[in-house]
This record gives sequence, C-alpha cells and structure tokens, in this order.
Amino acid sequence: VQLVESGGGLVQSGGSLRLSCAASGLSFCVYGMTWYRQAPGQERELVASIAHTVYDTTYGAFVKDRFTIFRDREKNTVELTMYNLEAEATAGYYCSVRRYGRDYWGQGTRVTVSS
Repeated sequence: VQLVESGGGLVQSGGSLRLSCAASGLSFCVYGMTWYRQAPGQERELVASIAHTVYDTTYGAFVKDRFTIFRDREKNTVELTMYNLEAEATAGYYCSVRRYGRDYWGQGTRVTVSS
C-alpha cells in the first residue's frame, strides 16, 4: 500500500487549498480513507474521512463546513478541499487507510497559513 499526498503549500489567511492523496497497492473502492493533521507540538487530529460508499463522510468539529472530502474512484485519489483557511490550520496533513487491521500513512504534505 502506498499513499502519496500533494497540494500543500503556503496560503494567506482566508485562502483555499486542495490536497490530494493518491492511493495504490489496494482495492481503493473497498476502504474508507481519512485525512489527519498534526501541528508542531500538537496531537494528531482527524480532519475528514470518507467511507468506501463515497457518500458517508465525517469531519472534525473544527472544520465548521469549511472543508470538503471527495474520493475519485477512477483516479484512486482522495481530495481535501479547504476554504477560508486560518492560521490554526498550519500543520502537516496526512492521508491514512486501515487495511486488515493495519494503518497505512503517507509522507504528508505541509500546509502553512500566513496571517
């Protein structure tokens, strides 16, 4: 299983970013996918997850309808679109999947929001 995140970068407060996670080595349509984030000195927290059914999504309480998770079954990708970003969103963002009881992680993509 390989997960590769992309799309991070520097954005001004109030701006938007779209992160992408490309998955390979697994039957993509079978597994739920999750985005987490971890800021320096902070614990990792769930940002958003999407079930294999596509329509079943979960978001962290801090998201407040500003983020959208989407999975593209043809491309085997999971995208996280983030709107109205605030400085608190500065963190490493990681894609994860649980397969046969084991969690797989990507290398992460860094998001920095400047105020």
